[in-house]
Amino acid sequence: MTTDNLRAGSARSEAEELLAASADWDLSSSRLLHYKDTLLRQIDHDDSASAERSPAPNRRRLPRLALALPAMSLGLVGALAIAASVGDRGSAPAGGPTASAPAQVNSATVTLGRIAAAAMKTDATPVKENQFVYVQRLARENKGAFSGPAVLGATHREEMWIAQKPGPSTTTGWLRSSGKDAIMPGQLLPITSTTSVRPGLWYPTYAWLASLPTDSDSLLKLLASQTTVEQGESEDEAVFRTIGDLLGSVIMPPATASALYKAVAKVPGITRIPDAVDAAGRHGIGITHSDVGSATRYVLIFDKDTLAYIGSQAYFISGGAKARGTKSDVLFGIDAVMERGVVDRQGEVPAKTTG
Repeated sequence: MTTDNLRAGSARSEAEELLAASADWDLSSSRLLHYKDTLLRQIDHDDSASAERSPAPNRRRLPRLALALPAMSLGLVGALAIAASVGDRGSAPAGGPTASAPAQVNSATVTLGRIAAAAMKTDATPVKENQFVYVQRLARENKGAFSGPAVLGATHREEMWIAQKPGPSTTTGWLRSSGKDAIMPGQLLPITSTTSVRPGLWYPTYAWLASLPTDSDSLLKLLASQTTVEQGESEDEAVFRTIGDLLGSVIMPPATASALYKAVAKVPGITRIPDAVDAAGRHGIGITHSDVGSATRYVLIFDKDTLAYIGSQAYFISGGAKARGTKSDVLFGIDAVMERGVVDRQGEVPAKTTG
């Protein structure tokens, strides 16, 4: 793709739209935010007495990126979302994933069984209510113009500190991005909501995760009941991306993690990719789910040796509205989870991290 595809005077890029905005914007609390497969909600000024709204571009977001909340600060919105109304012949990054056909479904369920067994053998120290879960990741996101073709931005780093408070809270975490194409680089920004958020799917504390059923059928049913299915997508895809969000955003008890992988294995339509590459260039095993309705495909990537979750990819399906005319699926986002850990305050980086 060349810059000739971007017409002068066209809608501003996602980054330009966000950088022109106030740092304290919140998403409308009247609609739950789903970064992936959703239209970006109207954005309100937190500090504006008139609560004047500004139009925002359509976006998509990767699975297992930092978890979406009912309403969030601009920093998290800008750093994690990916424009939805774009398409491209864009290939994966150098050394990145191929668009080869996945293997049969049964190989995916067998692989997830191995991953679930490995998860049960991992150690996880419970996170205290006054602590934060720290997650650091690398990401490449769509920086193309609102109505133009996809343009993957530079790889940049994102750090999140997720609070663990047991009661309702309007500040559920903090975000800091750095590097080229990061939104508001170097600033430690609060993840805020205009209304109080309780621990749950949109505020996944360690204690809440520990309270989930460890029976995979019961867990899958619970997730399905709490997941919002966006227009044009199937319930299976909605559940798959919700699970992906959790995997990339938290530290969870081994029994919960194991049950979650077994639940993924029961989502219809999943397939295995022998070789998938994350944003850090690490090769792993991919578990993917395609959705004809939304013409998207998401990939969860696991380390080939440890079977730990390491990152994700997001594609527009070849032949779909956003990738029409292409011979292969179009990559529109990729990330890599680099570190996880527990700290006592926001902005602090753990000396030791949990894989």
